[in-house]
Amino acid sequence: MWPWEHVIVGYVTYSLFRHLVFQQAPTGRETLAVVFASLLPDLIDKPLAMQFGVFEGGYALAHSVFFAVPFSLLVGALARRYGAGRTGLAFAIGYLIHLPGDLLSRYVQTGEVATERVLWPVEQAEGEYSEGLVGEFLEFFIPYAYDLITLDPSPYLLFQLGLMGCAFLLWVYDGMPVLREVVLGTRRRMTGGSGL
Repeated sequence: MWPWEHVIVGYVTYSLFRHLVFQQAPTGRETLAVVFASLLPDLIDKPLAMQFGVFEGGYALAHSVFFAVPFSLLVGALARRYGAGRTGLAFAIGYLIHLPGDLLSRYVQTGEVATERVLWPVEQAEGEYSEGLVGEFLEFFIPYAYDLITLDPSPYLLFQLGLMGCAFLLWVYDGMPVLREVVLGTRRRMTGGSGL
């Protein structure tokens, strides 16, 4: 999955969970946590594999269910201990939803369930990365950008754009968390902290 797809799926999943369980929209802090956590496995494994050659494939330690579940539980427990339980929950949901997202995207593309993406070190994903992190990204991104620019999108790209639009509408419905807090904080500073 592309980074923005992970962010969209993470945010939509957490927002719907928050509405169903707590009947509230996510806060700005929770939104930042779910966005960061939904990207974290790639922020760890991709550079370590593509740039530094620590792993053979870009799906290793941080994508492993054997690391992801205990790590998410630890972050959730620490967040709860410091009075930020829902932020820890947002982190856990964002991180853990990343793993099935990678499995689903591979399944949609090839029809196979690539369990090696989430079972490191029991199974190991392989890959050849001779271009470095930026080169590998561009190798995949240029055809994607071409499809977008030529206005001849694939059905998958159309689905992705529709999902992006739905996620944006959900974010607006949620009160635009993060942007809302920035605007309110700026307004408070400009008025000398006297409130709205």
